[in-house]
Amino acid sequence: MKRRSFLKTVSGTVGAGALVAAGIDREAAAEKPLIAPAATPSVVKGMPQRVLGKTGLNVSTVTFPGLALVREEQDACNEAIHSSFERGINYFDVAPAYGNGDCEIKMGIGLQGLERDDYVLSCKTKMRDKAGARLELDRSLERLKTDYFDLYQFHCFIDPEEVAEVLAPGGAMETVLEAQKAGQIKHIGFSAHTTKSALRALRHFDFDTAMFAINFVEYYTIGFGKPVLELAQEKGTAVIGMKTLGNGRWPKGVEKTRKWWYRTVETDEQVRMALQFTLSLQPVATAIPPSWLDLVDKAIDQAKGLTPATDEDFAKAQKLSEGCESVFHQVEQSVAQNTGQREFYADSPHEGPPCMFS
Repeated sequence: MKRRSFLKTVSGTVGAGALVAAGIDREAAAEKPLIAPAATPSVVKGMPQRVLGKTGLNVSTVTFPGLALVREEQDACNEAIHSSFERGINYFDVAPAYGNGDCEIKMGIGLQGLERDDYVLSCKTKMRDKAGARLELDRSLERLKTDYFDLYQFHCFIDPEEVAEVLAPGGAMETVLEAQKAGQIKHIGFSAHTTKSALRALRHFDFDTAMFAINFVEYYTIGFGKPVLELAQEKGTAVIGMKTLGNGRWPKGVEKTRKWWYRTVETDEQVRMALQFTLSLQPVATAIPPSWLDLVDKAIDQAKGLTPATDEDFAKAQKLSEGCESVFHQVEQSVAQNTGQREFYADSPHEGPPCMFS
């Protein structure tokens, strides 16, 4: 992977089409998804697997979310990791921001006993400078008791200028490319919480993966995810769908059944429908459930035997989204309009943007 020439263009504006999407294009959201259903995957231990784009890695269509370990004692973490692996999950994702490193430590211990070649491990950094990224990478490798990451991602792009910082001289990409050359990182990706930042990243570096919210509520309420899917498909970049089982913002006056900043689907039927929506869109390779172990279990159960969505299935997903509110609407508008506002997510139980924790 080579760094592209970007210094003259990375500070330029995103095209008008992207701004329309960031400004909430409800007409586009109402359309049937334009991306064709994914190809039939292989199956291992009953769990479908897909190729993670140009990485060539075979990954389970459900990813284990490392943040789910934040509430658990170590014994429960060990059990959850090994049980998920035995039921077909081979892709584990974590970040130092999850529990301030606690989830990395728990996952590093929990993965012991599994052969390193038998699972795919991804981690992230929120550092945008070279030195900071070096420190965070080394610490993550130590916590996770590994010599390398199969995938390393720049965590939670919100403002497009963060992409410029990472790619500029002295930016975090220099550390990542050096680590890749040294064999500490196999492939490079990013996660993003806004359309503009994701599109800028895709346009200015040849990323292997893009982690983005691919969710039926977000798609049908504000068209969120559609332009990212389309550009990723064009670039040959695999998409990792996050917020897959999200069900929009908590409605006012509704008792919260989970102490979490967004509502989730709960029934087996809803979980299956939400997964089916996300995994039926190209170039999605895998989906990450919300960070609760019971929802991880439900996702594993429902992913097995899942078929691509039909027109009727898409219509059901759109129907379920009616009356739901997007959790990304405010951040999309703020970044699109350059308001400078950075308190985006209503009712988040955490300090700072929830991408630190999700």
